[in-house]
Amino acid sequence: MAAMDRSILPDTVRAINYDIELFDLELGGAFSFQGIVRIQVNIKSATKAVTLNAHHLTIHEGELSGQKSTDISYDEKSQRVTLVFPEEFSASRDVILSIRYAGTMNNSMAGFYRSKYKPTVTPAESVPMDGEHHVMFSTQFESSEARRALPCFDEPNLKATFDVSIEIPEDQTALSNMPEKEVKHAKAGLKTVVFERTPVMSTYLLAWAFGDFEYVEGFTKRKYQGKPLPCRVYTTRGLKEQGRFALENCHQVVDYFSEIFKIDYPLPKMDLLAVHEFSHGAMENWGLVTYRTVAVLFDEKQSDAKYKNRVAYVVAHELAHQWFGNLVTMDWWSELWLNEGFATWVGWLAVDHLYPDHQVWSQFVTEAVQTAQNLDSLRASHPIEVPVRDALEVEQIFDAISYLKGSSVIRMLSGHLGVETFLEGVSAYLKKHAYGNATTNDLWAALSKASGKDVNVFMDPWIRKIGFPVLTVAEEPGQIGVRQSRFLQTGDVRAEEDETLWWVPLGLKTDPKATGAATKALTVKEDTLRDVDETFYKLNSDQVGFYRTNYPPARLESLGKERHKLGVEDKIGLVADAAALAVAGQGTTAGFLVLVEKFKDEKNKAVWSQIISSLGNVRSIFADNETLANGLKAFTLRLVTPATEEIDWDFAPNENFLTGQLRALLISTAGNAGHTKTIAEAERRFDEYRKGDRSAIHPSLRLAVFQIVVREGGKAAYEAVLSEYTNTTSIDGKETCLLALGKVQSTDLVNSFLDFQFSDKVALQDVHTGSVSLAANSKVRNALWEFIKENWDTVSKKLSASGVVMDRYLKTCLSKFASHDVERDIAAFFQDKDTKGYDRGLVQVSDTVKANANYKERDEALVLEWLKAHDYI
Repeated sequence: MAAMDRSILPDTVRAINYDIELFDLELGGAFSFQGIVRIQVNIKSATKAVTLNAHHLTIHEGELSGQKSTDISYDEKSQRVTLVFPEEFSASRDVILSIRYAGTMNNSMAGFYRSKYKPTVTPAESVPMDGEHHVMFSTQFESSEARRALPCFDEPNLKATFDVSIEIPEDQTALSNMPEKEVKHAKAGLKTVVFERTPVMSTYLLAWAFGDFEYVEGFTKRKYQGKPLPCRVYTTRGLKEQGRFALENCHQVVDYFSEIFKIDYPLPKMDLLAVHEFSHGAMENWGLVTYRTVAVLFDEKQSDAKYKNRVAYVVAHELAHQWFGNLVTMDWWSELWLNEGFATWVGWLAVDHLYPDHQVWSQFVTEAVQTAQNLDSLRASHPIEVPVRDALEVEQIFDAISYLKGSSVIRMLSGHLGVETFLEGVSAYLKKHAYGNATTNDLWAALSKASGKDVNVFMDPWIRKIGFPVLTVAEEPGQIGVRQSRFLQTGDVRAEEDETLWWVPLGLKTDPKATGAATKALTVKEDTLRDVDETFYKLNSDQVGFYRTNYPPARLESLGKERHKLGVEDKIGLVADAAALAVAGQGTTAGFLVLVEKFKDEKNKAVWSQIISSLGNVRSIFADNETLANGLKAFTLRLVTPATEEIDWDFAPNENFLTGQLRALLISTAGNAGHTKTIAEAERRFDEYRKGDRSAIHPSLRLAVFQIVVREGGKAAYEAVLSEYTNTTSIDGKETCLLALGKVQSTDLVNSFLDFQFSDKVALQDVHTGSVSLAANSKVRNALWEFIKENWDTVSKKLSASGVVMDRYLKTCLSKFASHDVERDIAAFFQDKDTKGYDRGLVQVSDTVKANANYKERDEALVLEWLKAHDYI
């Protein structure tokens, strides 16, 4: 994409260094602050005016090389400010542009902002209050929010160095990307903390924070510049011990990445900070990574073990960015996937390295690959590399395509080249572009050189074209025909939408004892594979390829019978593809049910996870037909009962992580499908728990038990779990309660729960959590939509503070419907609304609901017939 296709700043002035002073912070009231930024610039061509980015800032005055600005004008829409000077400046180097300004430490989780929290111990005296809560302060600058904290040239390829100093109360702690350089005494009760100069980096990676912090510290085993690197996890006072697990991961992952990238981590320290209110999961600021609390804190006694897996992964993902994103940055936002796709893949690689028993690649296939394929099978998807004219549009592409399709195609590519060769290419790319910016083609060039293959040729359609293929298989004796075409959830791909030819690694597995699957790739529309032993074969070995496979019905059934010959990822792919093809009308729900019916004896958590997720979607779509819904509930119950009864409730000492996770999944599913023994046991344990025996419910079963009792127990159970939300001291406790409360069964309780979600008792970052659960609850889904319509002013007011939050909320709340009437109702409701920031999300909702509705109409009678024939009704 040429620079002229981008809305960017004039290139007359280029920043070299920013010296930022923040002072007169108003800790309470309007939460304002004052700042001075002295920017060392090169003037590249004669000019009288300088244009920078600024948003929600008041510029007091500007001065360039001794001349004071005579005019300051704002362009609110493009978030720019122009300073005009009396005389023209000729091209020159190293002059100082000094700007005095004021801003706000807002509560929108963007820019320089404040986070509310309830302290677990008595906080430092100076910690301010915001209503009933105490607050801490931190920054979130990606993608275009540095301009809320200082006037700057806020584009990823306008790199510079940064000096930061901040005046804060003496009893609080300040952090930034670099270590403290000195602390100076300021006005009474205040100190000014000055930080070392950063390396050359993008504005979006600048960060600072302050509050009533404490930390745990560890050191790397490797030496950096002659000594072990200090790694710290900072929290507000009282929580630091819950940072131990992240800390253990941090120093090991820094060493691991330094080795595999063959570049030592370049900064003198690595800090991780738990932030109480956070719009995303985490942010990779160089040397000071910020996290939402559940992504970095873990309490060995109170936390659900699944969060351990989440913390390990998110820590690794953000640390990967320290090289891939921070040291080398994408040239422009259109190549965001370079940052996110790679960090996602290599984050999983690091977790697999540290915890091989977690089998994370099977988790990757159920979570990352399937989520990406679900979104990418919509017409309203977008290519991995998407043209971005204006950086203000970029938030909507921080989605499953950039992160999850991006990482899935990188897994496919690394599988083809070999992981070692792939990482050699990555290392060469990082070394060549260190402290600079790079493009997708730069990465392909480095990988081509390392592998001796023309990577661009076979990766280009995956990156620059929308969608992905389904391979349709036709069988003849001794050979199989394969044909690729674009896969759409709606199943109605038109010729003009089906022109992409993908490079598709076939991964043909014929002998289960064979270690390497055939490496042939499909590079034409259709081809024939000869000499295939058709007694047993499967395409897309280990689900490395990003595509779906449509087998003839008899083959799908025989693969189900021979499932024990398949690896975990192959089983997941078989189940997920069968379900998705049924939605698209290229397979049948009956075929899917026949397949999963055979998995009663399955032992693997990731396979069960895929079965239950795919089956849950089928149940959701047919939920309005009561007879059919009851039949599918009976099917689910019969399917999971043997495994649930075998795994039982009790955790053995030193039990495998995945066994505990499978137990939670099966108990939850069985309870929600009406398994009477499970329901009775959940209710008994909940009663004991409420009477004060906290050991009655294992932390990893809390969500399953809470969901069952809320579903079965009406108002009393709802109020008991609501009270648990208010009183929990577990870091993941609030998230668990919100997910469980979404299982309510009456409209009254739905409205009560939604009123609660939109009150100040639920943090903005968590509002969607309870609503996601309501949306997945077919009994009350319509009540959720009615509430959104009737209370739009309240909903909009709370959520529009952050475009990310609004987009995520509407996509997750409205995508589960399976009715053309509801789809039209949603479209009509938003017709006269300003949908900037979530318009793409609404189109994705529309596509999904239409696909669901078509599927329901097409398959309803057939599913009913099958369930009757097989004694489920």
